[in-house]
Amino acid sequence: MEYKDYYKVLGVPRSASAEEIKRAYRKLAREFHPDKNKGAGAEERFKEINEANEVLSDAEKRKAYDTLGANWKAGQQFTPPPGWSGFGQGGPGFGRARGGAGFGGAAGAAGFSDFFSQLFGGMGNAGGFGGGGFQDFDEAEDTRARLAIALEDSYQGAQKQISIGGRTLNVRIPQGVTAGQTIRLAGQGTQGGDLLLEIEFAPHPQFKLDGRDITVTVSVAPWEAALGGKIAVPTLGGSVELNLPANSRSGQKLRLKGRGLPGKTAGDQFVQLQITTPPATNDDERAFYTQMAERFANFNPRA
Repeated sequence: MEYKDYYKVLGVPRSASAEEIKRAYRKLAREFHPDKNKGAGAEERFKEINEANEVLSDAEKRKAYDTLGANWKAGQQFTPPPGWSGFGQGGPGFGRARGGAGFGGAAGAAGFSDFFSQLFGGMGNAGGFGGGGFQDFDEAEDTRARLAIALEDSYQGAQKQISIGGRTLNVRIPQGVTAGQTIRLAGQGTQGGDLLLEIEFAPHPQFKLDGRDITVTVSVAPWEAALGGKIAVPTLGGSVELNLPANSRSGQKLRLKGRGLPGKTAGDQFVQLQITTPPATNDDERAFYTQMAERFANFNPRA
């Protein structure tokens, strides 16, 4: 008979913890469950997954299996070592196996491989297809959580580490993600379900967001507003020069096309002007404002 590498079946290393084995099993069982997966070979794959879990999720069975050594490869011809009389059947000190139903619902190893039956005496405990389930499998559930990111993370794309449920996970923030969109981490939710992270943006000290558009308020001096010229303004991608038209007004908005959040159609950045008047702190500065008042005597800002 052929040796079965149960660790390879579940896609885990031989050093995997019980929790890692449980997570891998639930993810694969969810994927290949015959009620959900009608593809060719899915049922056989499902049986292999259950058989591997039957052994590796049980500390005693796993210990017995591991005594065979790590040098066997799946597909190699295998014969139990001398003195091996089966798990729970007087074998080398591994106690009794748990009884139960096989895949077909009958006692023994119905549905299990010859390899399993030879090693463990036909003692399985997985529920059958007809019996409505299988070992230690609860219906996987998606878990939802919120993830607050900076606007710069969406503008540039980013890698984040988050802690959830006592685990540290790496999350890739795609470029151009917007508030309300969801990042899915497969297999990281409850019972092997997916973790769905809903994106929200942390408050930004400079920028306000509207969809993919952003707005920043920039202060300008009265003479800059009156005469026009180039001024430096901040963007999510760094400082750029903006051509300020002459006779600009406070509250006026100027557009930087495509400087908002990336996307199929990138957002824009709007620069809202705020004219800031310097204080008159000495006689010379007060005299200058007096001259301005005389020069613009006909100007009424409240008209």
